Amino acid sequence: QVQLEESGGGLVQAGGSLRLSCTASGSIISISSMGWYRQGPGNQRELVARITTGSSPNYADSVKGRCTISRDNAKNTMYMQLLNLKPDDAAVYYCKVLCVPVGDKWLREYWGQGTRVTVSS
Repeated sequence: QVQLEESGGGLVQAGGSLRLSCTASGSIISISSMGWYRQGPGNQRELVARITTGSSPNYADSVKGRCTISRDNAKNTMYMQLLNLKPDDAAVYYCKVLCVPVGDKWLREYWGQGTRVTVSS
């Protein structure tokens, strides 16, 4: 069983910054990718940033230049820093991990429970 623990988020002033982290634990053979998605009110869930083993990070156009995603493979932990927050950044942020669990041969998708980010003007 794979569990994801998210931390960070909360209330941030417009123009401020936030740091989210996500740790995958459990019986994992390998992690292919880790990413952050977000869902604002009335919106579909969208990719914010993703880091895939052996590839450069991907960023949504809306956060390019303001966002940095990184990964500590030894800790199975992903970090995302988002700068210069705007009202449109307010959403519930979800961690998503693609990994091969112990006893499995295929990549499986796991989601965190989400952490809310509120941006005050």
